[in-house]
Amino acid sequence: MTDTYNDLPIDIHDLTTIKPPIAVGPLDGRYRSTTQPLVNYFSEAALNRARIHVEIEWLIYLLEHRLLPGAPSLSDEERAYLRRIVTNFDATAIDTIKQIEAQTKHDVKAVEYYIKECISKGPQTLHDLGEIVHIFCTSEDINNLSYALVIRAGMQRVWLPKAQQLIDDISVRARNYSDVSMLAHTHGQPATPVTLGKELAVTAYRLHRQIRRIERTNYLGKFNGATGTWAAHAISLPSVDWPLHTRKFIEQLGLEFNPLTTQIESHDWQSELFGDIARFNRIAHNFATDMWTYISMGYFVQNLGAQGSTGSSTMPHKVNPIRFENAEANLEVSCALLDSLSATLVTSRLQRDLTDSTTQRNIGVALGHSLLALDNLVRGLAGVDANKERMEDDLDANWEVLGEAIQQAMRVESIAGVKGMDNPYERLKELTRGRKINASLLREFITSLEFSTSVKKRLLNLTPSSYCGYSAYLSDVTQFFSEENQIL
Repeated sequence: MTDTYNDLPIDIHDLTTIKPPIAVGPLDGRYRSTTQPLVNYFSEAALNRARIHVEIEWLIYLLEHRLLPGAPSLSDEERAYLRRIVTNFDATAIDTIKQIEAQTKHDVKAVEYYIKECISKGPQTLHDLGEIVHIFCTSEDINNLSYALVIRAGMQRVWLPKAQQLIDDISVRARNYSDVSMLAHTHGQPATPVTLGKELAVTAYRLHRQIRRIERTNYLGKFNGATGTWAAHAISLPSVDWPLHTRKFIEQLGLEFNPLTTQIESHDWQSELFGDIARFNRIAHNFATDMWTYISMGYFVQNLGAQGSTGSSTMPHKVNPIRFENAEANLEVSCALLDSLSATLVTSRLQRDLTDSTTQRNIGVALGHSLLALDNLVRGLAGVDANKERMEDDLDANWEVLGEAIQQAMRVESIAGVKGMDNPYERLKELTRGRKINASLLREFITSLEFSTSVKKRLLNLTPSSYCGYSAYLSDVTQFFSEENQIL
């Protein structure tokens, strides 16, 4: 430390000494109130609780199926005691395992010793079970099942409900705005009008397709020993059908059995899941940037009460679209992590390396940034209202977008044998490209042509606001959510 005014005053106030400890990252600091539910699934403590659950259930399975000659059977009371080691998992348990790991320098071994310690404090009849704990297990047998359980639970109980809430909220807005006409913009230029509801329905449908893929995730598990061969099992107890029993055990946990692995479960299912979540994120990111743009165009106005009263710290007139900007940034961070997880987890040198160990500890971080973004999108959407007058003004200023309708009507008339309908594209191009036209000029052009009576009437009654095709019908997006109406 140099004694200059440019130095930070770390010697005076060392923030590392403050209790409780200050978080390094925003998920456990500034945004903890939003991401806190993930602690139950993706923290180190949650992983250890899941490891204890797997170890205890394997112990119970071995005894209930009498796979170990000479091992005792369990009474209901003894079985309940063993399972209470999991259900009573608390701050004391967390601290005890941490102390044990400081000695073992191995996280799964620390869990094993903790369980043995708990058993030694239980009913006398359980004291002889110590050597059964972790029998026929390699650490990765415990880890892969534990990760599958916590990822599945975290997805089903935290991430998926928030993602579904976003889809539901967008779907409601889509129906509510089914008849709100809006000038579309392709390549940033005025284009064939739509309704605001239809455009929101597009996003809801895209997100819905991804969430259905995510819900269909197969959570795989393996339990086949040090190199995936059940070698120690077979040499110790050759009469037991170990592939059959480990399959039954894994399926009893609600997971899908992976019969062919190295020391590790290959993590392909995790890579697939994280890829699907990243794709969901990117669609949500597209929604965030579009909403930001619509707000900047005045198509949405921000509700001051919902957004908060402070926009710029220096420009008091401003209300910034911070929810959508926050979502945009956090979705980018989440996708970067998910992409890294997907790429890293499918590779492992020969039969095992440890790159997956530290990588998987960041699953909660990746999902945390996504969860934070989804929460901001939900809140951001709740804080805006459609500005129908602004959209109507844009429509009325761009009558040239009806050139498409007139051109196509001319083509149909020409095919039907109506004279004077030649070169429709070129004629509409000459009339509309590079210039602003109004209703009078367009109707004058329509009147100059020999359209059949019914066609001419439709075209003369047409306005940019009414030229929206099936937009109102398409805005009811939930009708397309059924299996027969979508392609996954």
